[in-house]
Amino acid sequence: MKKLFLTLFLGIQFACSWAQSAPTPYGALPSVSQLNWHEMEMYCIIHFGVDTYTDKEWGFGDEDPAIVNPKGFDASQIVAAAKAGGFKGVVVVAKHHDGLCIWPTKTTEHNITKTSWRGGKGDMLKEYQEACNRLGMQLGLYCSPWDRNSAFYGTSEYVNIYREQLRELYTNYGKLFISWHDGANGGDGYYGGNRESRKIDRTTYYGWPTTWGITRKLQPTATIFGDVGPDVRWVGNEEGHAGETSWATYTPEAPDSGQIPANGYVKSELGVEGTRNGKFWMPAECDVSLRPGWFYHASQNAQVKSPYTLMDLYYKSVGRGANLDLGLSPNREGLLDPEDVAALKGFGDLLRKTFAVNLAKGALLQASNVRAGGAGKFGPALLMDADRYSYWSTDDGITTPTLTLNLKGVKSFNVIRLRENIKLGQRIEAFEVEAFLDNRWQKIAAATSIGANRLIRLPQTVTARRVRLRIIKSPVCIALSDFGLYKEPVHLAPPIISRDKHGLVSVSTLAPVSALYYTKNGSIPTLKSYAYKQEFPFPQGGVIRAIAVEGGKISELAVQTFDVSKSKWTLMPDTTGVHPTYAIDENAKTFWSSLSPDTTKAFQQASVSIDLHQRTMIHSFNYLPRQDKKILGIVDLYTFSISDDGINFKEVASGEFSNITANPIAQVIRLKSPVQARYIRFTGRRSVKGNGITLAEIGISSIAEKP
Repeated sequence: MKKLFLTLFLGIQFACSWAQSAPTPYGALPSVSQLNWHEMEMYCIIHFGVDTYTDKEWGFGDEDPAIVNPKGFDASQIVAAAKAGGFKGVVVVAKHHDGLCIWPTKTTEHNITKTSWRGGKGDMLKEYQEACNRLGMQLGLYCSPWDRNSAFYGTSEYVNIYREQLRELYTNYGKLFISWHDGANGGDGYYGGNRESRKIDRTTYYGWPTTWGITRKLQPTATIFGDVGPDVRWVGNEEGHAGETSWATYTPEAPDSGQIPANGYVKSELGVEGTRNGKFWMPAECDVSLRPGWFYHASQNAQVKSPYTLMDLYYKSVGRGANLDLGLSPNREGLLDPEDVAALKGFGDLLRKTFAVNLAKGALLQASNVRAGGAGKFGPALLMDADRYSYWSTDDGITTPTLTLNLKGVKSFNVIRLRENIKLGQRIEAFEVEAFLDNRWQKIAAATSIGANRLIRLPQTVTARRVRLRIIKSPVCIALSDFGLYKEPVHLAPPIISRDKHGLVSVSTLAPVSALYYTKNGSIPTLKSYAYKQEFPFPQGGVIRAIAVEGGKISELAVQTFDVSKSKWTLMPDTTGVHPTYAIDENAKTFWSSLSPDTTKAFQQASVSIDLHQRTMIHSFNYLPRQDKKILGIVDLYTFSISDDGINFKEVASGEFSNITANPIAQVIRLKSPVQARYIRFTGRRSVKGNGITLAEIGISSIAEKP
């Protein structure tokens, strides 16, 4: 009898022990610092320096620091604007490729003490640190590995200098959440007066294991971002979106595969999607700027992303398990422009309104399976609490469960949110969501990966009393931590502003509205502005702003900047290549090309020469690279020339289009002084890849812009 009792007792003990066990973790897992990074979801990266004053994206390294004098600089204004947008931290660019350090470093004379700001006594990083502390924001720092100013770049001495800069940054500015390393390394530069091109092997030159070791020692709770990690990887584009399928795990690829490659080798398509069952937990960061460029350019004042554009990027980055890193560009006064501040606040308000109420709360939850151990530990009710790591789980053999929600009354929603407990890995590979409509279950959404976040923005609002989640595929039992139904506020989409090749502007909408109003001088339209009736001529270019009105609601603002109309332009005979007229057809989807099909041929520069048919005032010109996601023929070194007779041309601008490979936006070059000319010529002196050049559009502006 005693033996039987002992057997039963031990059996019960074993069963209880088994019943209380959590699921076995699956695959690579996040570190504590990576969990903090995931929980942040969004942060901003701040670019300010000599490029703010030279109107460039990358400085050459020969800029005089004295030009930097942001008399109104207020770190709190910038950080507070980011916080109002719902962002949890900021990454400050402490040194960009031009080499100017915006803190009083001992490693180089090329630093903030040589600027005109505060008599050389200021420290921008310290002020950002203090602002973050006051506002409850986390701080990260970016220090470019490439330095176009340093005479030592390319030698072992520079690596020592760079490492010492990191020690200063990671010792003197408090706790950091991220150490951010750019992938741009080596090329043309000033290099202490030696104007030349210096190439390095970025997989070995910086000695990344040792260099990253500085971060690990001095900032042990910070993640390290690089093109391929080691903690956070680049998504592979600067457009702010991850793939529809997005895995937080990743196996980097490099010429010498077998180890984690150093900063700089990433396949864009893998960066976007990640690697299912990858070797490392290395989630993607989606970086994109609030403006087209990373640094402030007055020419982009009308191109600040709207709140609903930012919301769309949020769904495509955070909503796919990645993080959103939004670029902020303080102006020459050291402040964010009012347009930037308003866009951030509008976005933050929209986020808060959308996710204020989980319409699934209070529902009666019926799970097809709950892991042995009880509903209190693994039940579906845990999906509705505020803990990202409490979770509904199933028994080990159950990988395709269902969850039915009988909602508390009829609910209308257009956003679905799911999260996994990523402490146990990224597990689910496919799921569907159904609603009980017209007396039957109908699929309303489906997706693949979940991970830290999965947001589905439905094409139309669904009104239902019952909703069902079906897990379609998972290699192991699930560990789902969140399920939510939300309602994004109804809004009027902004109008669409376009101009044809004859210089006529039209304002339209995708759905009928009561009225459209617009302005032609860049001011904000009201109900007293021009009422749009028909297309109108706008030959000299400028800024058109428009709103739509319907049912007493006013739409989001639409803004479009136009160059001088090309309706009378013709190409000169010396312009050859394939489809030369595409260079001036006002169609960004087409492009002219001088590329030779014989890929063995060496690069040959090429030009587009244009007869404007009248003398025209030119304040700036712009080059739009091909927009088909390919880089072949994209120009990075250019010359722009003018002529009055079409024979004798005078060069009025030359230089480089920086960062154009990763960010192929319109490159606007403001001339040192305005000129008048009848003929213009654009010459591509080098392309990032290929034996010739490509060009989607060339344009000029007769409008003087504020610097």
